[in-house]
Amino acid sequence: MAALEDYVARVEGTCGAEKDVIVTFRYEKKEEAIKNILKRATVKNSLQGIIYELNFNGVSFRVYKSGKAIFRSVKNREELNTLLSALVL
Repeated sequence: MAALEDYVARVEGTCGAEKDVIVTFRYEKKEEAIKNILKRATVKNSLQGIIYELNFNGVSFRVYKSGKAIFRSVKNREELNTLLSALVL
């Protein structure tokens, strides 16, 4: 079974009430990660398949075709990992 580290290359930013966290997916796994996220999250808006505005379990975030995701208001790293696991794995 795949682990979260197989999909995530880097996490930038700090977790906190009003902080944004940027997650960069590994190049070789980004298409699979984006496909899984789009299946599980609710798409609020899409800009020609390049940028997706999504919502999952009350967390609003954006996913970019380039393989980056920006999560808003994630409280801590544990919450981020739980969210990513539910979306990607």
